[in-house]
Amino acid sequence: MLLAFSVAPSGRPPVAPTSGSAAAPETAPGADDASVHDAVAAAVRIVRESGLPNHTDAMFTTIEGEWDEVFDVVKRATEAVGRYGSRVSLVIKADIRPGYTGELTGKLDRLERALGE
Repeated sequence: MLLAFSVAPSGRPPVAPTSGSAAAPETAPGADDASVHDAVAAAVRIVRESGLPNHTDAMFTTIEGEWDEVFDVVKRATEAVGRYGSRVSLVIKADIRPGYTGELTGKLDRLERALGE
């Protein structure tokens, strides 16, 4: 299967109150920064460390593997991003084609051949 996903945090990540304080949690440092590159980097790091074939572009990360291993990686990447906000947005698109491997590059190779004809 090929699975393309995009994951991003939103909301402010809570910080636990200091010990002995009854005050509500404060906002985490850097929470006012609108960029999510650190959160995305945490997710992509998990994908790359998985050893599964993968490709990251400006909008999605695509990984190739069997159902259970691909969704395990997506779950762990989503959990990693969850540390950066009070909620997480996850978008998934999958191409499920049993018996095929190497499609992460195979689809592009076929496209390039078609464009060259």
